Amino acid sequence: MTVKSTAAIASSTNSAIPASETTRAVVQEFLAARVAGDTARLVTLFADEVDWLLAENPTVPWIRPRSTAAECAAQFTELMEHTVPEDARASVGTFLVDGPDAVLMGHVSGTVRATGKPFEGPFALHLTVEDGRITRHHLYENSLSIAEACTP
Repeated sequence: MTVKSTAAIASSTNSAIPASETTRAVVQEFLAARVAGDTARLVTLFADEVDWLLAENPTVPWIRPRSTAAECAAQFTELMEHTVPEDARASVGTFLVDGPDAVLMGHVSGTVRATGKPFEGPFALHLTVEDGRITRHHLYENSLSIAEACTP
């Protein structure tokens, strides 16, 4: 996976590079930062204000409303605090880019630390990149499986 620095991505938004290439590069950097657990890098990838959508689920401690770059990046840390990192799996089967929008579809699974219960299911993630930063993060996942895994 080729990953450009955030500075290179931001400067490319003002050049002749198509928006789709910038979007793809930012999303690849986002994925690399997630895999690395690099929340500092995630903060730089999210815009100051983010349109965050993840169906609220009061039984799942890492699912809550978010809107700032720091809050969005912190979701990864909170997820790792409440799940067993060794059991976390995510695979992306589809990565579509159209201008500023990217859609990733795949499968996610893991184990909730407090209950020891597993969860799994498909996911779809819609990201929008503007001026080299993520302005939209809409995640659709198997919230029932995750809620059941969080319930003692």
